[in-house]
Amino acid sequence: RARIAFLDRQAEATKTRAPAAMTRLPYFCSGCPHNTSTRLPEGSRAYGGVGCHFMAYWMERDVGYAGQMGGEGVWAIGQQPFIKTKHVFQQLGDGTYYHSGILAIRATVAAGINITYKILFNDAVAMTGGQPVDGQLTVPQITQQVYGEGVTRITVVTDEPEKYGRHAGFAPGTTIHHRRELEAVQRELRDIEGTTVLIYDQVCAAEKRRRRKRGKFPDPAKRLFINDRVCEGCGDCGLASNCVSVQPLETEYGRKRIIDQSSCNKDYSCVNGFCPSFVTVLGGTVSKGKGLDNIPDKLKLLPEPELPDIETNSYGILTTGVGGTGVVTIGALLGMAAHIDERGVAVVDQMGFAQKGGSVMTHVRIGRSPEALNAVRLNAGAADLLLGCDLMVAASDNAISTFAPGKTRAIINTNESITGDFTRHTEISFPSNSLRSRVEDAIGKEQVEMLESTHLATRLLGDAIASNLFLVGYAWQKGLIPLSEAAIMQAIELNDVAVNWNQEAFRWGRRAAHDLQAIRSLCEDAQGKAKSEGVESLDGIIERCAGELENYQDAGYANRYRRLVETVKNLEQEKCPGHEQLSLAVAKYAYKLMAYKDEYEVARLYSEPAFREKLATQFEGNYKLRFNLAPPLLASKDKATGKPRKMEFGPWMLSVFALLNKLKFLRGTAFDPFGWTAERKMERELVNKYEDTINNLLKELNHKNHAMAVEIASLPEAIRGYGYIKEENVKKTEMKLQDLLKCWKNPARETEAA
Repeated sequence: RARIAFLDRQAEATKTRAPAAMTRLPYFCSGCPHNTSTRLPEGSRAYGGVGCHFMAYWMERDVGYAGQMGGEGVWAIGQQPFIKTKHVFQQLGDGTYYHSGILAIRATVAAGINITYKILFNDAVAMTGGQPVDGQLTVPQITQQVYGEGVTRITVVTDEPEKYGRHAGFAPGTTIHHRRELEAVQRELRDIEGTTVLIYDQVCAAEKRRRRKRGKFPDPAKRLFINDRVCEGCGDCGLASNCVSVQPLETEYGRKRIIDQSSCNKDYSCVNGFCPSFVTVLGGTVSKGKGLDNIPDKLKLLPEPELPDIETNSYGILTTGVGGTGVVTIGALLGMAAHIDERGVAVVDQMGFAQKGGSVMTHVRIGRSPEALNAVRLNAGAADLLLGCDLMVAASDNAISTFAPGKTRAIINTNESITGDFTRHTEISFPSNSLRSRVEDAIGKEQVEMLESTHLATRLLGDAIASNLFLVGYAWQKGLIPLSEAAIMQAIELNDVAVNWNQEAFRWGRRAAHDLQAIRSLCEDAQGKAKSEGVESLDGIIERCAGELENYQDAGYANRYRRLVETVKNLEQEKCPGHEQLSLAVAKYAYKLMAYKDEYEVARLYSEPAFREKLATQFEGNYKLRFNLAPPLLASKDKATGKPRKMEFGPWMLSVFALLNKLKFLRGTAFDPFGWTAERKMERELVNKYEDTINNLLKELNHKNHAMAVEIASLPEAIRGYGYIKEENVKKTEMKLQDLLKCWKNPARETEAA
């Protein structure tokens, strides 16, 4: 009966699931060959198979049907005569190609169907851990094989076309292209009858990261930085890279983007987003956090904790986190430490696909001896400690099923690590409160401790990767890990990766557990103080935005803004006393439209001292800057898409920015060389239309339509980006505005629509 009651409580605790859009599904890393290669020309159809490229099913890329290994594309032999689609693309991993996929290619050649095989040559079996492919063929050898099978056309797409010399040994007729030409190559192949082959040659991004850590792969001294003031938060960089290292940054000017330098794969594809906010940093290093040489006296000697007793029962530790952040390493270190302490230990990892961004759980059982362990995996109620390196995975059904009320203790990192969905749905917010409630409901609020591990570890050690071992040190000092400190330190030493640094991460975790407030004070910075001041008031927003508009243009332009907002503020209090939502919306979005980022404004934002200060916060040493821009008169256009390509400019652009900033008085005049473009005319007209719309709303404003007025006034939130991206967003916003204005004029429509 007690067992049934316990299971009932577990079922009740897991009823409220995390939002479906925020589950921790694994996604392609930035730089993953499957990430780029599974993109298709508009209107094309791709089909998957067994391999990492299977993840394209979750990414809204119009990928369908997965065949068995060795059967990729064979299904099309029977289907193609009866379907309207005359040509399809078929994904095929290099490992599958080697052991069986070539037979499928032979079959489609014999059947004479129109299909392009995209052989994804990534130099590793990335799906299951990065091991080498048995009997690995080279790219030239694959071209010779498929040529011998009789394919119609062979192309190779690579991120390093220069690595192949004139005598590389490719099959006759094989052409080599840079990966930026992928879409044009695919458009060409889909018009060719018969079986064609495209070999996408690029090392697996996850494997690159592993090899760099081991010093076995080049680590270029090149990074990207986003100037958040220039960033519009449109999300095009996320679409271009599909990278979870491009993360949301909440600012007083709205949601922008920031690059997590700790997890960046150095693929640099995010720079292809159509936005002038990306700066290339050459040389130098990522700045290290303070604290390594500044340990307060009161934290130098720490008391020894009382460790859990495992003489009678085994002890279960569940570590949850995100793939690629060292969660599996934590389990391995604890397992080795248990061996050193001559304890019984069992460790099992649940990793799924070997790509960062997906959920990872490591089950660790520790007993007095191997004979004391009766199971490996932690079953229902078996977890004594949850090390939640990621809140979302910690609150998943699989994790909660191992909890027991009153028994399980949880130490959880509060860092809001966004999911791969954010790359395509830019308005997704991290559901921290609901996830925290799920854990607290399962084991009791008093059993849960939330710790800003990523923030503290980054400030103290300079890299977010330290947060996991920081968490381990914190839990150990709290007396929640039944292993000696000496054994843990020796396990870190045996791992032989950044030994001193990792040991120091563990020690800082101990210090935090002993005196968390002292550690927080040590890590406190100006940004942290600003966040603690609370929500900005309406008057504060007005003053800030008016000051910015004066810097943007002049005092007269700022007064135009003030007059509009003050009018709204007064009439809202007159007609809807006690409300200020409409005034807040107009204060934010009138400023957004009026401060449109033309050439003068981008130049001003790069000329401000704040830009250099933010760079200095993230980077140190002797570095040089490159600016990634697409000047209207200079940028070439992509042959396949017709969209402008960005160009890289040297540090001399800072002088150009300074000059343009001084010429902002030309903005909107007959002498403005940029003001005659369609985009600038559109932006000026948006300001005028917004003012007219708000003034018309105020004439009929009342309590009943107040909410709709706020919604209409907030529409500019969706107008983001530059160039063609902004134009598309303006069209969508205009359509929504017309629909809302119809409801405004005829409230019955809204009722009927509801």
